[in-house]
Amino acid sequence: MIGLVYLPLVLPLLLVPAARRATAARRPEAAARALTAAALLAAACSSACLGMLAATLLDDLPALERHEDRAAVLGRVLPEPVPGWLALAAVLLLAWFAVRLAREAWRRDRAAAVLHGAGRPRAGLLVAAWAQARAVAVPPHRGRDGHILVTTGLLELLDAQEQAVVYAHEQAHLRRGHHRVAALAAAAAAINPLLRPVPAAVDVLIERSADEDAARDVGDRILVAHTIGKVALGDETAARDDGGLGFTGSATIRRVTALLRPPSGRVLPLLALAAAGLAVAATGLALVEFVELARAWMPPH
Repeated sequence: MIGLVYLPLVLPLLLVPAARRATAARRPEAAARALTAAALLAAACSSACLGMLAATLLDDLPALERHEDRAAVLGRVLPEPVPGWLALAAVLLLAWFAVRLAREAWRRDRAAAVLHGAGRPRAGLLVAAWAQARAVAVPPHRGRDGHILVTTGLLELLDAQEQAVVYAHEQAHLRRGHHRVAALAAAAAAINPLLRPVPAAVDVLIERSADEDAARDVGDRILVAHTIGKVALGDETAARDDGGLGFTGSATIRRVTALLRPPSGRVLPLLALAAAGLAVAATGLALVEFVELARAWMPPH
């Protein structure tokens, strides 16, 4: 098979620098969705190419071996598919990626179940008696609507205005369906481990998007930045935990900086979209050749 079938397997590497640049996008919501779409396309193309490589193992079927022998008697040489060890490696990789995807889906389903098990919300809000300062947009799960979960530790830390910022931020996550965007980005990385940096970048972008919505709702960007910093400083575990409002050290700095000095450039993951487009084109050409190869190996009726 032509070398184009291998290209989509490594093109996701181009999304790594693109993901890092995308976190500084002026429009974080659009950047998050574009980066996620590019990652999904790249992951789908790499899986499709692995599938084509794996399918060449079928030439060892008895019917196809007899067809090859008859062709050799007639002086015809069938086009040679990829080496058997390479096809077997593709099968093993596809199986591994399937396990990774199932594990990621189970992890997210389990996390949502645990959060919903914390209690029944009232008017879309649940206050949990936890000492940690946390606020979470709990996504819909198995027929139950999404809601906001805040801890007593957070309420004791913040005043009324700052609490309003938190509610606006988490409501933005629910309204925009950020749990789906994050889940799709994580799924792409599960299918192709080269995309591992993408979910972290998408997480930063959706947090920034919710910050922007909160700033519009409360009408005070400085208040939102102050609230983010206050929660990060008020919870010692925030620097080590990706949960809740996403108050990791680097994420907090990026979010506060973006609120106080909004990015002026139109930074979108164009490199990621270009890489995904190239992966689609290469996969399409590889598929055309694979179909021609399959026809040549198809035994006559």
